[in-house]
Amino acid sequence: MNLSERDIQHNWHPYTQHKTAAPHIAITKGEGALLWDENGKEYIDAIASWWVNPYGHSNKVIADAIYKQLTTLEHVLFGGFTHEPAVLVAERLIKLLPSNQKKLFYSDNGSTAVEIAVKVALQYFYNKGEKRTKIIAFENAFHGDTFAAMAASGISFFTEAFKGSLLEVVRIPVPTKGNEEASFKALENLLKTNEFAGFIFEPLVQGAAGMVMYEASELDKLLLLCKQHNVFTIADEVMTGFGKTGKNFACDYLTQQPDMMCLSKALTGGTIPMAITTFTQELFDGFYDDDVNKALFHGHTFTANPTGCAAALASMQLLESDAMQSNIRRIHQNHLRFEAKLKEHPRVVTTRVLGVILALEIKQEGNHDYYGNFRNKLYNFFIGKGIILRPVGNIVYVLPPYVISDAQLEKIYQTIEEALQEC
Repeated sequence: MNLSERDIQHNWHPYTQHKTAAPHIAITKGEGALLWDENGKEYIDAIASWWVNPYGHSNKVIADAIYKQLTTLEHVLFGGFTHEPAVLVAERLIKLLPSNQKKLFYSDNGSTAVEIAVKVALQYFYNKGEKRTKIIAFENAFHGDTFAAMAASGISFFTEAFKGSLLEVVRIPVPTKGNEEASFKALENLLKTNEFAGFIFEPLVQGAAGMVMYEASELDKLLLLCKQHNVFTIADEVMTGFGKTGKNFACDYLTQQPDMMCLSKALTGGTIPMAITTFTQELFDGFYDDDVNKALFHGHTFTANPTGCAAALASMQLLESDAMQSNIRRIHQNHLRFEAKLKEHPRVVTTRVLGVILALEIKQEGNHDYYGNFRNKLYNFFIGKGIILRPVGNIVYVLPPYVISDAQLEKIYQTIEEALQEC
């Protein structure tokens, strides 16, 4: 049996209905923006493997940093102990973050980063003896698959089975063009109740919703409103963080600053699972007390894993390099040129570009279900052409590694044009 056949025997894959799914493609090697399967077929990873590999596969800088760390200290518990890699990550990341971020809490992935932020918002008010038990989120948001993260997410088929078990979250419209006033008014009305501890949002881009984009100026208005009502704001930068939007963080486009930020995915360059939730000093001080019961009793076995920290340090070094910043600008310009071309296409309804993110909506009769027939047809067409893209319904997006070549980008664009003709 080959790897794909052996895989079926025991492995349960994410977001997969195994009864109807095709065998999973077995990848044996990666380098730069490319992956190869067990039959030697080459693929361009046009989505950086769910947005985690901005510096390319098998990146030598990160690999060397991990190897060096493994020969010194692979892991030590973070309860009661610390280590240099965690201290260095904190010192370096704080310099990149909005100036109000002062404290870091380590965990394992984007969902846990969100989970911690929501727990901190709720417990902050509990510690003060104030009852605030609800959270505000955007419609069609996606924040992860643990319970608080699911509650904050608005894509119903991900969470339908757990409805009765979730934290109460009230949703407001995303302030996209034409919805700005409705979004503001909805938030304003909710905040008057004094029932809410926090407002969580994906800044500027809703990834899993199909790269839905909205203006920084509109988000600024919402954040200011929350600040006026003493409701904490949580920026979920799991997808947008570390250069995706053209700046280090999507929040760098804002005038207002969030109270918390959730980071993961590209944090370690796609190597070791790690996440960080960051906080203002005010939030940290809400747990700083002689009463031990007011501490944040949350932790993970691999909290601040030294090897993961070494990978994160190398990743931040790469992000800040002139070469990588130049690559981000280069990809953005290529996207803009292709977007201009797409605007004339009769099957393209809308397009949008921000940083290295390009998205287009395809005109198609019938339903546009998240995992519907048209989406699957597009996915299989791209895979057949050696391009890894994961359409969201009738929306195709490109979010490539920053090291992708112009020739590889051009092949992605050409394949999208072919899909517009053939699918």
